[in-house]
Amino acid sequence: MNYIKIKFTTVLMAIASMVSCSYLDVIPTEQPGLDDTMSDANTVRDFLYSCYGKVEGTGQLEDVTTDEVVISDMIGSHAQRMSWNQIDGSTASAWEWKSWYDGIGQCNLFKKQLAESNPLGVTPEMKVEYNAQVDFLLAYYHFKLLSKYGPIPVIDHFMPAYTLIDEMPGRAHYDYVVKFICDKLDAAAKILPATRDASEFGLATSTLCYAIKSRVLLYAASDLWNGGYPYKDWKNKKYETPGYGYELFSHENDRKKWEKALEASDFAIKWAEGQGKHKLLTIENMPSRAQTIRYPYIPGKEDLDNAGSDTKDGDFKDYVMLMSLLLHSTPAEGNFEYIWGEIPAAEMDLWSHLPLNIMQRNNSWVTGYSLYGPTLNAIESFYTEKGKIPAKDPEFPEKKEWFKSAGIPGHHDIINLCKGREPRFYAWLAFDGGEYSSMMVNGGQFFIDMKSTSKQGRNPQSNRNFSVTGFLTKKHVEPDLIFTMNNGQWGSNQNYLVPLIRLAELYLNRAECYAELDKVDEAIKDLNVIRRRAGVPELQKEDITGDMTIIDWVRNERFIELFQEGHRYHDVRRWMIAPECLGRDVRRGLNVMAKYGPTFEEFNKPVIVNQPFEWDNRMYLFPIYAEEVYSNPQMIQAPGY
Repeated sequence: MNYIKIKFTTVLMAIASMVSCSYLDVIPTEQPGLDDTMSDANTVRDFLYSCYGKVEGTGQLEDVTTDEVVISDMIGSHAQRMSWNQIDGSTASAWEWKSWYDGIGQCNLFKKQLAESNPLGVTPEMKVEYNAQVDFLLAYYHFKLLSKYGPIPVIDHFMPAYTLIDEMPGRAHYDYVVKFICDKLDAAAKILPATRDASEFGLATSTLCYAIKSRVLLYAASDLWNGGYPYKDWKNKKYETPGYGYELFSHENDRKKWEKALEASDFAIKWAEGQGKHKLLTIENMPSRAQTIRYPYIPGKEDLDNAGSDTKDGDFKDYVMLMSLLLHSTPAEGNFEYIWGEIPAAEMDLWSHLPLNIMQRNNSWVTGYSLYGPTLNAIESFYTEKGKIPAKDPEFPEKKEWFKSAGIPGHHDIINLCKGREPRFYAWLAFDGGEYSSMMVNGGQFFIDMKSTSKQGRNPQSNRNFSVTGFLTKKHVEPDLIFTMNNGQWGSNQNYLVPLIRLAELYLNRAECYAELDKVDEAIKDLNVIRRRAGVPELQKEDITGDMTIIDWVRNERFIELFQEGHRYHDVRRWMIAPECLGRDVRRGLNVMAKYGPTFEEFNKPVIVNQPFEWDNRMYLFPIYAEEVYSNPQMIQAPGY
């Protein structure tokens, strides 16, 4: 497993403080102290590691702009204003654009300095390997920019601060950027090892190169950039891409792009499972830590205090535990699913997920913020225990019964919608009357009350910190997180990784390619790899119907399996279903805002989340901040901004 520590070693503080925000205004070669970065093997490695410094996942930030989760409108974050269509060039955040281009500038500077230096202890073979790592990072940073901003300038060499204005590149054709990225990845993969030992976790590998290439070509084959981009007249005015002229994207759908994406995804899986030694986390290699965790309470399965039995329901609880540990276990525990991941940036990420008022200690509350509220859109997309979407499962209660009590003795607040669901539902989502954790409070169970103002419900004191939808997430919370009366320590405190890419995604990538190429049997086979691992009944050929096509099944599986991992933002755009998923009056939740301390009936009423969500086709791309457009005569703004 590869992981990225967010704070890599800085090369030199003097250098770091002088890296400009513009992608062209990088460190000039005459900068005092720059030669010191290439004096010996240690300084070269420090410089190399600093090139990884812009690898930061922004998935949870982007989550709140989609139909996955909603946060309080009182937060007023930049991401929220994105989803409200309140961002333009003058108000756009420059952080990601500047950060990723700073990363590109740092990488190109490293390559230039390394080529011109002979550091003590650095062999020619080491130089080749270091350059390959940097080529991977150049590809990755360009891809991050491409995914967010569409056609972007390609910076393939060091450009000093004194570069003439007329030499500044403009946006390049989307397909040209894709080829540049894939060429870099292919070249790096030929040199980099397939795996690394623990001392080098986080550094680029050939396995990672092929995995990222799978995603790059999947995005390129999708509707948005395969003939579907709605602003057909958008093109450069001054800058020409070699071989493409002023055009910025393809106007025709090309089936061959799906074939290329399929080839890349198929190769990536085989390489990852072969040379890369990665494998899905399954019941067969359940982390041993599961034996130290009390198995969860599942509505309707109250009699099963322990899992691991030969009964079907006993196995069900095993799968809930497995999926709870998916993002909270290490290679030492048998989890080799991560291909790349990052250590969370701060404790704030954890507290944002945790519920309000967890326990009282020393006359004060240990409390989270209940920030991320899953939408009903997400709640209803997870499968039933039978492997169906609730609305399409004839054995599941009718819609008119969903928000009524399931009638479970001692747990009357649990509604029908939250009973009889699949393992991932119980591992990653939390609901009123249900168990949030089997161990969180002094090693004991923690059930949540989303209606009570003195417990986890909205209250006058919580202000903006509460679940807007009446549901909570726990995918990024360890199942053995414990708070005690003695101190604030919790469970294993392992700083488990936030995934940047894992093997399950590659199976879903390949399944999507198969589906788009009308290879239904192959797509079903890949989907069933993911479903079996999650303890969900396999998809059958007869499940493919006119109102639930194979493409629909693929897309819904991505919604579930990759929930809150930063994919949905890009998926709904590349599929061009954003208008129906992200428009006005689409996101739904329970009636949290009805009143403080609502009754069961008042609370369990589905409502539209009262925020000014809006979709405009300009939102397919994020705007470049105005200063960057003004300073570069070759640069043009995204349409509609």
